[in-house]
Amino acid sequence: MPTADQRAAVGRAARKQVPPSAHADFAPAADRPDPVELLLSQEQDRLAELLPIRHGRMLASPFAFYRASAVIMAADLASTPHSGLTAQICGDAHLSNFGMFASPERRLVFDLNDFDETGPGPWEWDLLRLLASLELAGRANGLRRKQRSAVVTAAARSYREAMTQFAGQRELEVWYARADVEEFAAQLGKGGRKRLTTAGAKARGRNSLQAYRKLTAVTGGRRRIVADPPLLVPVADLVPEVERKELEAQIRDMLDGYRETLIEDRRRLFDRFEFVDLARKVVGVGSVGTRCWIVLLTGRDDQDPLLLQVKEAGPSVLDGYSPAADTEEHHGRRVVHGQRLMQAVSDIFLGWQHIPGFDGRGRDFYVRQLRDWKGSAVVEAMDPDGLRRYGRVCAWTLARAHARSGDRIAIAAYLGGDDRYDQAFARFAATYADRTERDHAAFARAVADGRVEAQTGI
Repeated sequence: MPTADQRAAVGRAARKQVPPSAHADFAPAADRPDPVELLLSQEQDRLAELLPIRHGRMLASPFAFYRASAVIMAADLASTPHSGLTAQICGDAHLSNFGMFASPERRLVFDLNDFDETGPGPWEWDLLRLLASLELAGRANGLRRKQRSAVVTAAARSYREAMTQFAGQRELEVWYARADVEEFAAQLGKGGRKRLTTAGAKARGRNSLQAYRKLTAVTGGRRRIVADPPLLVPVADLVPEVERKELEAQIRDMLDGYRETLIEDRRRLFDRFEFVDLARKVVGVGSVGTRCWIVLLTGRDDQDPLLLQVKEAGPSVLDGYSPAADTEEHHGRRVVHGQRLMQAVSDIFLGWQHIPGFDGRGRDFYVRQLRDWKGSAVVEAMDPDGLRRYGRVCAWTLARAHARSGDRIAIAAYLGGDDRYDQAFARFAATYADRTERDHAAFARAVADGRVEAQTGI
């Protein structure tokens, strides 16, 4: 293995090749694809009846549009300079893909929580996506230009300083690092601590039992998931022509296959639950139109529920764009492996499966608990100081995720000890936010012209 000095030399050499100024601005490639067409091409295998909901949610604001347009940014970043240093990246590290959830030790932790697009890639791509989302959030919240610049620059500095910190740590120290919510609350200031306490209490209430009481009811003497179309539709309503016994047999086969992807002790725990019902659920913004199911199981009795989310995993937006993209054949496994590598702790029921669809076509899925103390910050309610502090925490978390798989010593040496990269990344964020606003306007025109169908208010 190369020494620490040799790894640092690699980072310094990369800095000479791709200096801070190379990241400062974004200029679209001459052959940049039409952003609306790129989005529509990504939707070809999605459920057509749900796409108007996705489009309606994207219309809400440039920030909402940005959340669902990771493929556009991946295509744009492919034409920009990067250091050549790679890591396992999220692929969609925008501000709303960070949040709280429970660790297996029942501590509330803060981390990245969406890995649909994960894969190997330039670490800068994740950081730039986070910073541009901060710029867009600042605009949506009415922050002035100087305030937004201060927010974004602080986040870039937090990433750089965190990576320097991790570069000096031992391997196990990096691996065990995590953002425990109670421990980092002090970084958020008085107002931030109060909001975090409230959000933490709410997150602790979002568990399987809460979802069980909200989403199910006793029907005909049996517990069933309650229909709330089009957002929640029991499988029996989707495929009424299939006999329930035949349907349940297919689901049990799927669960048996998923069970084999769990760690041995979790298999024993999973075996204590019995299948009850299945429904299709609409989630998020960018994920709308993908096939997503919730599975209801119960343990010792009717008041011992487990709700699993079974979410379709298609090709990553990094495919074809990232110079380090791999050729993972099972996208559910790709998501799970990337999540385990980037998160400090992961869901105990995290697994994957390839499932034959009712249309006769098999698709990849990954599985996790539907709710396990899951919570997120209300970015729209943040003032300049709150957004700055929150952005710093997200950037620290991202650096820790990259330090687990990338060469943290080389990346730290590349970033250096001054603020030149901080300033360059902030300028990129502002420029790219301008581009996103124009793309959002183009998308809105496509809806108005009837080229794209949208349904708002859902």
